This record gives sequence, C-alpha cells and structure tokens, in this order.
Amino acid sequence: MPYVYLPREEELEASALSIAQAAAQVLQTGYLEDAASLADLSVRLAPSNAQSWLLLAEARLRNRDSAAAKEALAQAKLLDTDNAGIWFAEASLAMADDDFAHAEALIRRGLDLDPENANAYFDLGNALFLQGKGEEALTAFQQASARKEDFWPAINNEGLVFYEADQPEAAIERWRQAIAINDQVAEPALALAAALYSQGDQSESTIGMAIRALDQESDYAEEAFQESQLWGEKLRAATRRLFTDSRLQNALERALALVNLRRLEMDSTTPLPEEDGAPPQSP
Repeated sequence: MPYVYLPREEELEASALSIAQAAAQVLQTGYLEDAASLADLSVRLAPSNAQSWLLLAEARLRNRDSAAAKEALAQAKLLDTDNAGIWFAEASLAMADDDFAHAEALIRRGLDLDPENANAYFDLGNALFLQGKGEEALTAFQQASARKEDFWPAINNEGLVFYEADQPEAAIERWRQAIAINDQVAEPALALAAALYSQGDQSESTIGMAIRALDQESDYAEEAFQESQLWGEKLRAATRRLFTDSRLQNALERALALVNLRRLEMDSTTPLPEEDGAPPQSP
C-alpha cells in the first residue's frame, strides 16, 4: 500500500510560522505578490493564526487589493480582537476609502490596546488633519514625535499644521528639525524653501534647496501630489509663488518631464481590456 505522511498539527503550525516570517521579510523588500503568496500559504497551513491573517491583509493592502485585504482582516479580527495591529490595518483601509472619521475611530481603538505606538499617532494626525481638525492633528503628531525622536515625518507634518494656522515661524522651525534628522528627503526641504521665499528670502540658498528637492522627488512639482501629501492651500500657494522664479524653471521642467515619463510607462504596462468575442492577441 502506498504510504502518505500526514504532518501533525504542531508541524503545520511550525511550518506556517516559518513561512509567515519569510513573507514578512519579502514584504519589506517590496516583492508584494510574492509576499502575498507566502502569507496565503501560511494561513492555509495554520488558519487559526491571527498574525498570519494580518500579514496577508497587509500584503494585499499594499498590493491595492482592498477587497482581499478586508477579507483577511475580518478573519484576523475573529481570531484576535485585542490585536492592535488589526485595528490599525483596518484604519489604513478606511483612509484609502477617504473615510477619515472611521479611520480616526479605528486608530483610537488600536491605541487603547497599544498606547505607545508612534506610527499610529502619526496616522491619527493625518486622519484628523484631513477632517480639518488642525489642533487635534498637531497634538497627535507631537505625540508621535515624542515617542520616536527621529520621526521626521511627524515633525514635518507639525510644520504643515503650523503653516496653515498662520504660524510660519513655527513651521519653519519644524522643517529645519526634520531636515536635520534626514537631509535626503524632499518634502521638508521644498516646504521650507517655499516658506522662506514667501517671507522674502529669495537667496540662491533657498532656490538651491528647492532645486535639490525637485531632483530628489520630482512628484512635488505637481500641486495635486502636494495636496495628496496633506499640503494645505497656504503652503501650496507659497510653492506656486516659488515656482514662478526663473531660476527654478529648468529644474521644474525636468521634474515634470520625469513625472510624465513615469505616467506613460505605467500606462504602457497596463493591459487593455479585450472586447467580447475578440480573438486573443498574438505574442
């Protein structure tokens, strides 16, 4: 008689844990589909492991597959309602759906379980700011930076709140702090250049800072992208004034060209839908 080895439950759980760890590592490297496949295998081997379901949800969320992410999160929540990560992940889905009030409630529920999570306070600040709750958003960003001293995105966003509240000096101070932590990121540098320019500092140093920022991240040449990064109307208006300076035109044109090139490349890799009854295309 042929013999088939059936692994014991303990062996399946150990294999699932090992595969989940591999999925987490692959996810960090950016291979999202591979990470999702590994996480899916992990939950098949050990369907009672909430952490594996949460990992699968994260992989699906980063793959922009919201429906699959919601299904995985629902399974994770059934298994472990006291896992703060599940509430934070569900909040990310709500943010993606522009349901900022719901995201706020979910993050607060997660913070009840994990009150020292700096990233969660940062996300809470974003959700509050997008609801027009500037003072509450500032408090959340400050709580995030207090828990992680080198958390430059939280400090940067403190600057965004201050600038919209007509406190440019406080905003400039925050952006300088963010740059001191990480001088290789574009956002605080361009925001600082725009604020300084609006205050009358139109020196070569300010223009050079803006040029370097555009070279580092060309997307900031487009106002729509600035808005997606929570830049308010006052900061965007200051940036529009900055962009009228003739010394910036070459850098601005170069940045816009790169943005358009990436957009064309993305469009060219998106498969066109086949018409009903049409024969498949030849390779």
